[in-house]
Amino acid sequence: MSAIVFGLTTVPLEIQRRVVNDAFRGGQFSTILLLAGIYLAVSLVSGLTKLALNVYRNWVGENVVRDLRTSVDQKIRIDTSQRKAAETEGVEISLIVAESEPVGQFVGSAVAEPMLQGGILLSVLGYMVYLQPIIALVVLAVLSPQFVFVPLMQRAINKRATARIVILRGVSVAIVEHPAAFCDRKQRQRFDTAFELNMGIYKLKFSMNFLMNFMRQLGICGILALGGWFVINGRTEIGTVVAFISGLAEINDPWGDLVAWFRDMRVVNAKYQLIFDAVKDLAQPAPQEEPR
Repeated sequence: MSAIVFGLTTVPLEIQRRVVNDAFRGGQFSTILLLAGIYLAVSLVSGLTKLALNVYRNWVGENVVRDLRTSVDQKIRIDTSQRKAAETEGVEISLIVAESEPVGQFVGSAVAEPMLQGGILLSVLGYMVYLQPIIALVVLAVLSPQFVFVPLMQRAINKRATARIVILRGVSVAIVEHPAAFCDRKQRQRFDTAFELNMGIYKLKFSMNFLMNFMRQLGICGILALGGWFVINGRTEIGTVVAFISGLAEINDPWGDLVAWFRDMRVVNAKYQLIFDAVKDLAQPAPQEEPR
């Protein structure tokens, strides 16, 4: 389904280019009407396929969430049946209720998302290179700086996400260990720390989005300037410039989705490692007291 969606991505761009060129050349309206009908049919097929893909991969993700919760619960209950300390119960609550869900949901899109968005990206870039290689270099120049600042900012996000999980586990343990205590000093400190970590993640995430959007606007500016010069000098058609602007929009969305997928993959990898380590630690048999 991912292959069908990204395989149809460049068809609307080519139809737009032909419609604009036919209109400027005084082509027949019947041809333009036919192209518009094909555009609508391709959009319908692509949209329905994407709908089925989204439903299916979320179904896969929810099944993984359920299986992971069941596995964690069974593993801890079997190996710690004689040890139900507050720490064990608090961490178990956090593992099953909160930490399993993002890991399982990511599995549903782990393969489909990079295949879909990467396929769209390569298809549109290849189409641009075919139409006008020089203008395509402008698009590549827009993307290239993001290979530097995206991984650096993501690394900082991962550190904060990992620290937040550890803090929230401490919150769960404190609730189980002292259920009568309501927001004592240590608990309030944990809340404040979680707040600061979350705000740090938001600042990095939205700063990354700002930089990516700004690079996209630079790309549109470059396409308009260079494409306009080519049209004036008869080196390309107006429809090509329109196709490039639409193509840059088509690139921006999958590129942003790929960055989001990469961000989620790195965070989920850290979260899963924490789950694995916690289950391994909790599943250790309780030390036996020596008889007196």
